Amino acid sequence: MKRSGKEERDEGECYAKRKTGLNAFVSVSCYAFVRLVHVFISEEQKEAVFKALEEGEIEYVVVSASSAATGGTLVEFPLPTDGVNDVLDSLREVGVDENSYVVVGSAETATTGTMERLQNRYASDFSPLATAELRSKSRDMSYDLYSFVWLVAVSAIIAAGGLLVDSPAVIVGSMVIAPLVGPVLTTGVGVVTDDRKMISDSIQLQAVGLVVAIVTSAVFSLFLRVTGFAPAGLAVSSIELVSVRLAPTMITVAIGLGAGSAAAFALTTKGPTALVGVMIAAALLPAAATVGIALVWGALIVALGSSILLAMTLIFINVAVIATLRYLGYRPDERDSDSGEVGPPPSWTAPRFAAVALLALVVTGALAGTFVQLSFEREATTSVEEVIDRPAYDELEVVAVRTQYDGRPFDSSRTVTVMLSKSSDRTYPAVAERIQQRVVSRTGQEPEVRVRFQEYQVASPRPD
Repeated sequence: MKRSGKEERDEGECYAKRKTGLNAFVSVSCYAFVRLVHVFISEEQKEAVFKALEEGEIEYVVVSASSAATGGTLVEFPLPTDGVNDVLDSLREVGVDENSYVVVGSAETATTGTMERLQNRYASDFSPLATAELRSKSRDMSYDLYSFVWLVAVSAIIAAGGLLVDSPAVIVGSMVIAPLVGPVLTTGVGVVTDDRKMISDSIQLQAVGLVVAIVTSAVFSLFLRVTGFAPAGLAVSSIELVSVRLAPTMITVAIGLGAGSAAAFALTTKGPTALVGVMIAAALLPAAATVGIALVWGALIVALGSSILLAMTLIFINVAVIATLRYLGYRPDERDSDSGEVGPPPSWTAPRFAAVALLALVVTGALAGTFVQLSFEREATTSVEEVIDRPAYDELEVVAVRTQYDGRPFDSSRTVTVMLSKSSDRTYPAVAERIQQRVVSRTGQEPEVRVRFQEYQVASPRPD
């Protein structure tokens, strides 16, 4: 079969990228579009399997083989990646069960009489990876513990430095390094495939990663403070990139859900997940670094708010990963994923019960704190808009409204910071008080209200 010009160009580009060592950044076109499937079948299954393959226009070869128990036949055939699930489902319908010997490998290219028709058939169809491929791909993203801790620590140092110098570019660089996407995705895969060991290992890695990020950023911040490379009197909450991570907001909730869903969807395709992993790190790593910085500077309330933000973001990312994989149709096998046999449910020992109870307590507390914070933020924003909509403030425009906890830890008092823009030299001395009164009337709480103004000039067009 003659290959198309596009296939030849794609292969040439991929070869060049591999030669230059850019494997981690190879685009989707460089991943194998062809899968080589090997299926071991019994003599009784041969006729039904061959018929199913022929009806699907799949060319195959047969290799005589034997197993330890009975003789059989090894059937080998190439498929476009998007057709693997469809064909395996057809084979299961004719008797090839979940316990059969099935190997799905990658191939650079395949030349058969029907391959082009198969590629055209599945080109416009979205077909997620088979469950076995999904598990294999998620495991390939895992690091050994030493490498994982090292990369998280380095990325946390860079993120802390980026926050302290208020540099978004440096923070983005730290996100590229962080390997946090691996344990997040393997947790979701473990849940949807009922692999309890994968779930346990992945959750432990998530916890280790966040602890390492917080501790490392705290040690690095302490070093900067002790050696005088950072101002001792620095108010961390005044740093712009820190101030946006003082408490959960509706935007951060949406970011967590979006990052988790995008990562899960990318995992189910034949393409890479490296770039989506940056989004996972963007949602988690800066918040973890903020906690470490705040602890060193004694800003306990900042550390508390960022910790809640970190916990909620992690929860929403995991929920989004699991929900997306469920939506795409992934379900656990009838057999236990680890042993291949149906096993009894896990026993509820005291340590297991305590761990689950602690996790439930943390999740419940974080959800409750987030709900309270989001509710207050919504009411505060509405209050500001109602005040600024009055005719006396026609020249003012709302730029941003931020709310954060203030005072000692576990103190319910808050601060509302309002950014307003204006185009004249007119002053508004009573606007903060009026906003405060409106917030009190809507929420029953009396926060401290701070108003900042941004002035700008307007050049109107000259009349003709």
